Amino acid sequence: MPNAKVMVIDDSNTIRRSAEIFLTQAGCEVILAEDGFDALAKIADHHPDLIFVDIMMPRLDGYQTCALIKKNTRFRETPVVMLSSKDGLFDRARGRLVGSDEYLTKPFSKDTLLEAVRKHASR
Repeated sequence: MPNAKVMVIDDSNTIRRSAEIFLTQAGCEVILAEDGFDALAKIADHHPDLIFVDIMMPRLDGYQTCALIKKNTRFRETPVVMLSSKDGLFDRARGRLVGSDEYLTKPFSKDTLLEAVRKHASR
C-alpha cells in the first residue's frame, strides 16, 4: 500500500484534509481535487491508483464524475470509491450503476479509508 497514488475529490476542505492526513501517514501519495472538473484535469496528469469521490458536489457530482472516469479507456480500470453521508440503498445502487467499486459513508474512519486503499490500490 505505501507509494499508492490516491486522489480525493471532495468539495469539503475538512474532508479533503483529514483524508490527506490519514493517507499521507500511511505512505500514500495524495492528489486533492475540489470537484469533478478539477479532478478530471488532474487524473490525466497524475494517473492515480485509486480515486475517492464525494457524491454531493457542485457543478459535476460524484456519480457524473465516476461515470466519466469509467467511460475513459485509459482510466476505466482505476478503482473509484464513492464517499457519501447518504447511506440509502438507492444511493449505493446508483453508485454501482456508474461503475464505482465501493461505497463508504461519511464520516469515515482512518481504518475504513486505509482498508479501501489496501483492497483496491493493489489491483
